[in-house]
Amino acid sequence: MSKTFRAYDPEQLLMLPPSVQEWLPEDHEVHFVNDVVASLDLWAIYGSYDEERGYPPYHPLLMTKLLVYGYVRGVHSSRQLARACQERVDFRVLTAGQQPDFRTIAGFRSRHLSALADLFEQVVKLCREAGLVKLGHVAVDGTKVRANASKHKAMSYGRMDRESKRLRAQIESDLEQWAATDAAEDARYGAGRRGDELPEHLADRQKRLAVIEAAKAALEAEAIEKGRTDPSVALPPPAPPPRRAEPNPPPPRPDPKAQRNFTDPDSRIMLSSDKAFIQAYNAQLAVDASSQVIVATEVLQAANDRGQLPAMIDRVEASVGARPKAISADAGYWGAEDIERVEAAGTEAFVAPRKYRHREWHEMTPPRGRMPNTMGARARMERKLRTKRGRAEYNKRKVTVEPVCGQIKHAIGFRQFSLRGHTKVRAEWSIVCMAHNLRKLFRAGWTPPRGPLTAAAVGIG
Repeated sequence: MSKTFRAYDPEQLLMLPPSVQEWLPEDHEVHFVNDVVASLDLWAIYGSYDEERGYPPYHPLLMTKLLVYGYVRGVHSSRQLARACQERVDFRVLTAGQQPDFRTIAGFRSRHLSALADLFEQVVKLCREAGLVKLGHVAVDGTKVRANASKHKAMSYGRMDRESKRLRAQIESDLEQWAATDAAEDARYGAGRRGDELPEHLADRQKRLAVIEAAKAALEAEAIEKGRTDPSVALPPPAPPPRRAEPNPPPPRPDPKAQRNFTDPDSRIMLSSDKAFIQAYNAQLAVDASSQVIVATEVLQAANDRGQLPAMIDRVEASVGARPKAISADAGYWGAEDIERVEAAGTEAFVAPRKYRHREWHEMTPPRGRMPNTMGARARMERKLRTKRGRAEYNKRKVTVEPVCGQIKHAIGFRQFSLRGHTKVRAEWSIVCMAHNLRKLFRAGWTPPRGPLTAAAVGIG
């Protein structure tokens, strides 16, 4: 029994050129990113192209879309992006079939890294216009992200001291060995000769002059030394020894356990969530509880979060233009002075003053009566977290900021920085958080203004 199948001919030529926009459904994420990036203010990038030189570069809008979409889809490496432009349909749709080299992609990101990081605030404003940022409650947390460096390339100050002494001893030993070898070769070939020199009459004049000058200097030094030791030569009386100054106190020495990495000196050894020591940075997040949109970011070189709460709220205000009504954070952010500063500015804080075991939360009993005026800051916070409202507000943290850390590391696949140095890492973290916010915007069904942005529209070409 014969069967009929649809025609299949991989070598079939198309009679009409296809539109790349038709290769993917209209609701695909690539169309969303394409429209959003086209609506952003990219003058900081366009303005750097101030003269015509050589072959025309790739369009800045294309390169910006490529990098942003790459972070949204979990493709962070310039080589992976270049390969995706050749092999993946969604990337080919985004670039209209153009295939920039990985060096071009890496150079564009390096050149415009600061401008790309500034797009984070523009996307946050889009999220607020879409109604995703309420600022009723913001949760703050930090997550350790691996640096682009191995912890095995780090060395403590104490080990550096021992290693430098060992190397000096090794160098001195090598020099002594080389001196002994030179002496043996001098005895064999003659002092100052390699054994394969040209005859004297063919030697360069400049070399002969150097030998003569060296001989003169040796004779002059010998005469001076003889005058010091010959009693017949009168020498002036020795000058009185200078008055000994008070010894200066020794400079402070670093902690012998202080680490420094040779690949990325700005990164530090930190303890990850799975209790493993890694070479990392401490990436900070402030997340709106209504939609899990990131409203402020920072990257720390310190492993702990202490003292960062007021600074994160200031960054929220700088990014969104308003301060949150309430904020929650774990015990790592606790500080009595920080809490007073935050609440004096109009934001109610729900911060654990210490680490609570899981069982303790279930065994807490709500307090009764009014709060005594004599209670300290720690006791007042513990009492507030025991109330029904306090526990409800603090519990928002584990369903707000902690899932976002997981989404960045697992959904986007960003577990390690691609760049090195604190400044570059901060910028890359802002780009990653912008990619997360774009995913939230896309899933919220927000529609950006559509319309292609041509070179003529931005005054290029």
